[in-house]
Amino acid sequence: MDLQRAFLAIVLSFIILFGYQYLFVKPAVKQQQNTVQQVEKEKANTREAATQTAKKQVAVTPKPAVVQPAAPVIAEDPDARDITIETPLYTAVLTEQGGGFKHFILKKYRTELNKSSVNMDLVPDVGIGELPVVFSLDNGAGTTLPAFHADKDKISLTGRNETKTMTMKATLANGMVVTRKLTFYGNSYMVDMKYTVDNPGTGSVRISPAMSMNNAPFAHGSTTSRYLFRGPALYVDAKLNQIKPKKLVDGPKVFQGDVSWAAYEDNYFINSLLPLNEGNHMVTIGGTASRIRTVISEGETTLAPSGSAAYHYKMYFGPKKLSILKKEDHNLAKAINFGWFDVLAKPTLWLLNYLYGYIGNYGVAIIIVTILIKGVFWPITSKGMRSMKNMQKLQPKVAKLKEKYKDDPSRLNQEMMALYKTYKVNPVGGCLPMVIQIPFFFALYRVLMAAIELRHAPFMFWINDLSAPDRLMVGFDIPYVHGIPVLTLLMGLSMYLQQKMTPTTADPTQAKIMQFLPVVFTFMFINFASGLVLYWFVNNLLSILQQQLINRQVKAAQPS
Repeated sequence: MDLQRAFLAIVLSFIILFGYQYLFVKPAVKQQQNTVQQVEKEKANTREAATQTAKKQVAVTPKPAVVQPAAPVIAEDPDARDITIETPLYTAVLTEQGGGFKHFILKKYRTELNKSSVNMDLVPDVGIGELPVVFSLDNGAGTTLPAFHADKDKISLTGRNETKTMTMKATLANGMVVTRKLTFYGNSYMVDMKYTVDNPGTGSVRISPAMSMNNAPFAHGSTTSRYLFRGPALYVDAKLNQIKPKKLVDGPKVFQGDVSWAAYEDNYFINSLLPLNEGNHMVTIGGTASRIRTVISEGETTLAPSGSAAYHYKMYFGPKKLSILKKEDHNLAKAINFGWFDVLAKPTLWLLNYLYGYIGNYGVAIIIVTILIKGVFWPITSKGMRSMKNMQKLQPKVAKLKEKYKDDPSRLNQEMMALYKTYKVNPVGGCLPMVIQIPFFFALYRVLMAAIELRHAPFMFWINDLSAPDRLMVGFDIPYVHGIPVLTLLMGLSMYLQQKMTPTTADPTQAKIMQFLPVVFTFMFINFASGLVLYWFVNNLLSILQQQLINRQVKAAQPS
């Protein structure tokens, strides 16, 4: 039985620490079966352009955007101004050439733990043709950028309840006029964007409105986790789709339906566009791991002379913090995906934040949550430990049965079942508590690995970032680890002590195999977030305490 438990522990360890993303996180959804041919068939189901002010327009099903492997090289217009927007939460810079954002700098988040590091900029330093949040009438082709003129050269919001707007207007080469109204909020990362397209000419004009966004991986040092998702995502038809960048090698992915948002995300931050016009939208996603281009298409529309059409979007560039995303609504909170155990993970995150509100230290909050979880399972764990202790006492009798019926496996099994029944021992009683706790472990594991609340959150002493591995620097470089992983070593030691105290029914060979488990776990945890190691260490200490109490109770119950 101990050999089975050892094997189970090893298998679960590797699943948790190396295969989790592939087995327990909701996999990236495959490209929906709306191929270009199917899209063409659906053109018969036309829809009106999403505006009540539209005049004599005809809308058809959107076509997939053409996503180029590299953005076209566009020369910068020296006359285009850069407009700076200052709010209590961020500093943004957009250009009049095309209206794209050059910077979106978060004031409450730095790239690295070092206080001298710069604040997070969610827009990479790219050419003018690759800026995110560009509205066009050519289905996102991006071959030209209109020259807007803004009614302000700077916006500053000092109060959290303050709101300010800016209007930008551009006249295109064909005479079409595009008016862009942006609304900024002092207490939100959300930006409201409304576009009006007017045809002042005497002839009809066919347009294909689309909103495009270019993204590259966010630069924030070693706090990113290679075990968690990073890439394009969208929420369409009440379903989260996460597309691994390597899936784009064979060509762009096309989605169509009721699109709540399309985004680029990693475990801590998200850049998202939210189309608010009624009706279905088509989203085309292409590129490589280093550059992702997302285009939200509205469909072809014919504007009659003096006709106009309006398009409404929102953008959210900011932290993937559950409390913030829930407040912003539009299903943005669905971007935080804790996988199969989401129903357990989100209450756990809420409890961590609740305790932090009183304590002010996430490390202490993790300890308290660990104690609470251990307390909930204390009775069933105690029952399992007693069962293992009783199994240990029966080993001499089991050994005699094995010797007596070594040539008759069927009879041996019958006699052993009778023995267990006589002494009221459940042979799987020691494994059951561990199996029951697995979903809760996975849930807490996911929270401690992905929650932005733990990013750069200090605990005590040398542990100044619960999202990063713990390292005690000693003044000289240590190969591979660079510092001493003190907490991880303590975790391994506690696991060894727990193992020494745990009743065993194993033969000497199996016992030696079990002795390697603490070493295996120590090496596997050495580069994991210190918050996760802290949880495991405290859980081990509580298990040692519980085993000690059980041993005393069993010893006291024995006749003197």
